[in-house]
Amino acid sequence: MPRYFINIGSNLGNPALNISRAVRKIEEAFGYFEISHIVESEPFGFDSTNLFKNVAIMVISDLEPEEMLTTLQKIEKEICPDSHRTPDGTYADRVIDIDIMAADEMTVDSPTLKIPHPGLPDRRFFLEPMEELAPAWRHPLTGLTPREMLDNLSVKE
Repeated sequence: MPRYFINIGSNLGNPALNISRAVRKIEEAFGYFEISHIVESEPFGFDSTNLFKNVAIMVISDLEPEEMLTTLQKIEKEICPDSHRTPDGTYADRVIDIDIMAADEMTVDSPTLKIPHPGLPDRRFFLEPMEELAPAWRHPLTGLTPREMLDNLSVKE
């Protein structure tokens, strides 16, 4: 059974409470999990004065990736049915956002799901919690660890 690495983020309402609700629902769905510390970050891909709080969770599940995505999207909708995008398709503030960052060495490239998440190497708020939960994990396409991807970000910044 693969380890799924999931990122949960929020920047509207009470982000810590929103994340807690998502964590509780993930625990109900999957049982055992590990969780990272909270990372605070600027919005990525759009402008907002609302900072994000993000955590990573690692769960072990025999669900296929598309089933995992469906389960996580259901949890998102239960917490807040609002869209993550504006009518023109750009990112927007959100009560809750749940993304699959990775699933062990698995790769998926379908119209609805990409694993590892295409933004993983470029998002500090993905990589810092990922490094905490799985420092030895290696990106199946690049071979880089979370620390190595973080170091690459530092060079770019």
